[in-house]
Amino acid sequence: MPTIKIPNSEIQNLLSEGTVEFPKYSTQIMNLANQNAQGTRPKVVGQMSDLIQEFKGKTLQEWRIFYEGRKPDGIKDAADKIYPMIELFKEAITKIDKEMVEKWVDDLVILKTFAGLNFQETILRKLSEIKNEKYRLATPYEEAQGIDGFIGETSLSIKPNSYKTMFQLQENIAVGMVYYEKKDTGLVIEYNF
Repeated sequence: MPTIKIPNSEIQNLLSEGTVEFPKYSTQIMNLANQNAQGTRPKVVGQMSDLIQEFKGKTLQEWRIFYEGRKPDGIKDAADKIYPMIELFKEAITKIDKEMVEKWVDDLVILKTFAGLNFQETILRKLSEIKNEKYRLATPYEEAQGIDGFIGETSLSIKPNSYKTMFQLQENIAVGMVYYEKKDTGLVIEYNF
């Protein structure tokens, strides 16, 4: 029995009323502007999953009529939210030069990568501010004993939150425990020492 695959782009072309051509990169910019402006949120264009369940027609034209009957201003309202963001992008893009791109790449590759991969030192620095004591990272010998760093004289083991349910520390030394969870907004730290 033969098998064929129809990519999403082809499905859209097969169903469309005519091919819509967009200039190269324009859809990426519009998607980004929409993410920032939140133009296609349910409060603007309606809850699509509910509307499509409610829809009883079969054709694209029937869907258009159904949708516009439920949300007559949905498309316009979304565009009205997104377009001002496009204007802000236009303004911002004129300010981007090679030097700015280099600074951005440096920030991403050096600072953000280091910070993202180096939670232990970030956590130790923050806890040292809170406790008003100096911190230091553990030596390789101390790491072998399950110690990740120190705040003052207190040895600490720093683990992701998931560690609580997955593992138990098997070291025979008393250490303060620090658990962290990486969120989109930053780190959430829980500690007991």
